[in-house]
Amino acid sequence: MAQNIDITQLETRMKSVEIYTSPLCGFCHAAKRLLNQKGVEFSEVNVLTNPGRKQEMIQRANGGYTVPQIFIGDTHVGGCDDLYALEQAGKLDSLLAA
Repeated sequence: MAQNIDITQLETRMKSVEIYTSPLCGFCHAAKRLLNQKGVEFSEVNVLTNPGRKQEMIQRANGGYTVPQIFIGDTHVGGCDDLYALEQAGKLDSLLAA
């Protein structure tokens, strides 16, 4: 018998996701689209309107200065291509799970 799981239960079992972006970045939009399609809530940091946070991003991303930079929990995923590679390999869902 299938188990009914409340969407709020799923959200509480997911790791936090943070994505550093800029408004005109096509790769940023693509990464956010994938996360939205999967129903993943994320916090977005616009590095153009929050320039101080860009240095934080570079530090957290081990020198990565391009956007997007995506973090799931304490794990630095990388950019959009890295996020899609995880999805294609079937590893994204397990990384998101708490």
